[in-house]
Amino acid sequence: MPETQFVANDGLMITYQVAGDGPSALVLVPGFISHVELNWEYPFYSSLLERLSQLTRLVVLDKRGTGLSDRSLGLGTLEERMSDVRAVMDNIGIEHAVLMGTSEDGAMCAFTATTSPSLAWRASSGIAAHTRSRSRS
Repeated sequence: MPETQFVANDGLMITYQVAGDGPSALVLVPGFISHVELNWEYPFYSSLLERLSQLTRLVVLDKRGTGLSDRSLGLGTLEERMSDVRAVMDNIGIEHAVLMGTSEDGAMCAFTATTSPSLAWRASSGIAAHTRSRSRS
């Protein structure tokens, strides 16, 4: 498991890990549930992290209010979450990255890529939708 690191942003400590040393950086922004250390204990997730870290310099973080990052009132605004990602990247010394977000952070990564093109080369989102059928009476 990579070393767990912390960076201060807006009075909160944001937790992250860096794995791999590939030629480009991939910042993985999780959805609602995350824990950078426990992620490595789930076989389905750890295999993804291991494979990505073989291809790239993988950065995984716990958003504010989740995992080992400090709690705040709520998960923060879109701009605050973007600022947290920038703080992590700045702390590591990453100028450009591919951003990949899951769940609600797919939109945040896309927004970051369009509003800060010098920061993000590309954005990818994995958004899962839940639907249910309704029976008609």
